[in-house]
Amino acid sequence: MGMTHSDRRPERHRGPVTLRREAVSSGTADQALLDSAGRPDWKVRDAWRTLRILSEFVEGFDTLSDLPPAVSVFGSARSAPDSAECDLARRLGHALAKAGYAVITGGGPGVMEAANRGCTEGGGLSVGLGIELPFEQSVNEWVDVGIDFRYFFARKTMFVKYAQAFVVLPGGFGTMDELFEALTLVQTGKVTRFPVVLMGVGYWSGLLEWMRTTMATRGMISLEDLEMLLVTDDVNEAVKHILESDLSPPRGEMAP
Repeated sequence: MGMTHSDRRPERHRGPVTLRREAVSSGTADQALLDSAGRPDWKVRDAWRTLRILSEFVEGFDTLSDLPPAVSVFGSARSAPDSAECDLARRLGHALAKAGYAVITGGGPGVMEAANRGCTEGGGLSVGLGIELPFEQSVNEWVDVGIDFRYFFARKTMFVKYAQAFVVLPGGFGTMDELFEALTLVQTGKVTRFPVVLMGVGYWSGLLEWMRTTMATRGMISLEDLEMLLVTDDVNEAVKHILESDLSPPRGEMAP
């Protein structure tokens, strides 16, 4: 008698390893690396862990080095498939594919899955960079090239290194993390000519107002820093802005 769906759960991907049922542990590799409290062996184990970290960079660089020009798209894994942001992400993924871009997401459900789906439906290459989490989350079915990472910092490097732009849709802490890292890299000159687009005007308006009236007013940022951001609900405007900032040869076409 074959296994049922419930028999196969839980399941976790830990780098190239798949763990199921009793073999699944509650911790993650990031947790083991960063939470050293009460671990007397951390000096020895962390030294060896650097080889695993190196392997993630090698695997990422080797797999993604031949990607066409790409755009990283971020947004919530919790968004329902019929939500406004998922509809926007799907249309964006399709338009980016038609303009000649691959789409890179975190590979999860919600907005990420919608962007991957739109890209695939538009004939583009759909990439998902997954991460080991304490709860189940597998790479969505619309991903053509998928990599599972143990470490957030290795994964985050791939989002920036292989993208010509970031598009950020409504999301939570992880989405905010990626947004502000991108802004910091542009502000400090670590990356140049790197457009950052916020899509979902209603969602972002409160944050932008706070940045203008509190952060800028108190001198924590300058008003010019906010010019790094394009805020729009128009897919074509977003893609046009990315194309105008891209130094790669012309390709693709705008969405109708």
